[in-house]
Amino acid sequence: MFKIPDHQVAGHQASNGMMGPVVDDSGLFFKPLQKDERGSKEVAFYESLASNIEVPDKIRAYFPTFHGTQLIPASDGSGLHPHLVLQDLVSSYKNPSIMDIKIGSRTWYPQASEEYIQRCFKKDKETSSLALGFRLSGLQVHVSKEAGYWKPDRKCFQNSSAEIVQNVLKKFASSNISADSDAGDLDFDCAFAPSVYGGSNGILAQLLELKSWFEDQKFYHFYSCSVLMVWDKEPNAAAAIKLVDFAHVVDSKGAIDHNFLGGLCSLIKFISEILTDHHACPNKPCSDSNSNCNGDSSDR
Repeated sequence: MFKIPDHQVAGHQASNGMMGPVVDDSGLFFKPLQKDERGSKEVAFYESLASNIEVPDKIRAYFPTFHGTQLIPASDGSGLHPHLVLQDLVSSYKNPSIMDIKIGSRTWYPQASEEYIQRCFKKDKETSSLALGFRLSGLQVHVSKEAGYWKPDRKCFQNSSAEIVQNVLKKFASSNISADSDAGDLDFDCAFAPSVYGGSNGILAQLLELKSWFEDQKFYHFYSCSVLMVWDKEPNAAAAIKLVDFAHVVDSKGAIDHNFLGGLCSLIKFISEILTDHHACPNKPCSDSNSNCNGDSSDR
């Protein structure tokens, strides 16, 4: 009934005796509850979101559907363990290309222990989080049925420069990469950028809608939360974004979440430039016909 997900690109994974998420064939994703306060905090967030009538339905759609908690066998064979029961975000995709992007220049929450804060601050500084406002936590790009996926080791791009981060974002929407591509290689054509990032329903439009909500919402502050971007070359498999990982969400106390909003604006800037830069793709120039999809220049 339960199996290890085929398309998990970040987070705790079930391997080598480690407990991790499992999925079933009905489109559900079972995430083990962490045994410390992080598990109870994530449940509390989902319950709060479900009951918060002030969150618009169009914004609620950017979160995984929550189906409560359930006691099921842990993936590491340790016995029954409580799990969050969530929507499997990629179950409807045949060959999903996925990118997990941790948002915010700061991933630690104010109530955390000093040890945890220092550990997070060190990683934020060593990766692109502090410099860019986000970091790439994991990704896979479907190459072909024969070659499988390009799934680089996350260490290859987490501490990368802005140029390499931009290259990876371009590769995510390219048709000519290979399964053994290097993050810094200029082997991309951005062929799918207009359909993946652009258009009225593309990833950029969705990020801008999310940005509008974060400019006003004063319910939550999202620390160490990710934007998950998914698309598929298959027909009718529209590109989509979802927010995931809420173990460190705290009450906003009436303040705007500038940490998350700033990281979101930075990501929007990067993706906007892919759609507008005539020289973005060295092997095949990107189309400049998506000017109506550009981010607000005030975000740059």
